[in-house]
Amino acid sequence: MTDLGGKVALITGAGQGVGQGIAFALSAAGASVALAGRTLEKVEKTATEITNRGGKAIAMACNVKSADDLAKAVETTVKELGGLDILVNNAQEVPLGKLEDVTDEAFLAGFESGPLASMRLMKLARPHMQARGGGTIFNFASSAGIRWDMTGYGAYGAVKQAIRCITRAGAAEWGGDNIRVLTIAPHAESPGLKAWFEANPEEAEAFFRTIPLGRIGRLEEDIGRAIVALCGADLNYLTGATIPLDGGQANFD
Repeated sequence: MTDLGGKVALITGAGQGVGQGIAFALSAAGASVALAGRTLEKVEKTATEITNRGGKAIAMACNVKSADDLAKAVETTVKELGGLDILVNNAQEVPLGKLEDVTDEAFLAGFESGPLASMRLMKLARPHMQARGGGTIFNFASSAGIRWDMTGYGAYGAVKQAIRCITRAGAAEWGGDNIRVLTIAPHAESPGLKAWFEANPEEAEAFFRTIPLGRIGRLEEDIGRAIVALCGADLNYLTGATIPLDGGQANFD
């Protein structure tokens, strides 16, 4: 595995699912990790598990819709762990449903917790990454944004596609600082995806048939370790791209 010893990572939504899997993998590769989540108890459990595995982790409560919370999360990370090299913008609320059923409040919450929170954290992280000679930022999108049939996914897709645009802009504007910005579009064994499967069994069955590898990604092994690899020197010429960690399902061309 890529050696990330001496690196510091901040992961939002690290109390469960994809964020937790990424936190485990980054720690296993040697990074010190700052775990941010809306529910402190969840991120504290993740931190305890990482400590038990021999890693270094801190936990903090953070609502990504709060600009003050985001600023505090970055400040705490740098103060307690010595800097910031890797940012994982994982925590997001997503507006699901047909357009007539999506409320203004849900749509705005999607943008506040998605592209706006991602952009805020990117800007907060940048000076600290500059001070350390560069860094890697991961934003999260979804193949829902490129579905051929957008019925029920228009608002969700709009939020996720906006994040891809911010990634491209960050990569273009900050490449001179050796800051790479990537979008990840994962399918993983998260609580959210499992709940969707249970609520939509017929659609879920059809969904599985479109994954060439025939399975959903494992949180730490498939998603987390891919993030680790993308932080390594062997891939330091890659930036601005959308990377589908989905078993070959989506076509982002």
